[in-house]
Amino acid sequence: MIIYGVALLSACLVAGMLIGEGLGIVLGVEANVGGVGIAMLFLVLACNSERFKALTVGAAGDGVKFWSAMYIPIVVAMAAQQNVAAAMDGGVLALAAGVAAVAVSFALVPVLSRIGADKDAGAGGEDSAP
Repeated sequence: MIIYGVALLSACLVAGMLIGEGLGIVLGVEANVGGVGIAMLFLVLACNSERFKALTVGAAGDGVKFWSAMYIPIVVAMAAQQNVAAAMDGGVLALAAGVAAVAVSFALVPVLSRIGADKDAGAGGEDSAP
């Protein structure tokens, strides 16, 4: 049932690429602006929505989870490679912006991990022994 994962992935990719191309046209840039990232967001939202709940259980769910797990790291690696190549051609300002974005992302990891942490874990709630 991996085919359902491929179908969902394809739909998200096509929608994201169309929106990215549209953003590029609106912004006057001769490139796809964020299409891959938009596609990833669509995939994450689709996998967690009630509308696609039937696709995320059983054998079909295994296919969707497989392709979700495969798609995101591969696309992030491809996009990162393109961004580094473009930054090298863009000069010092582009490199500085990239380094600043990475530094801010690393600084926000502890904040995001605290947001996602279970508030009861390790807090010594009512059930803990004295």
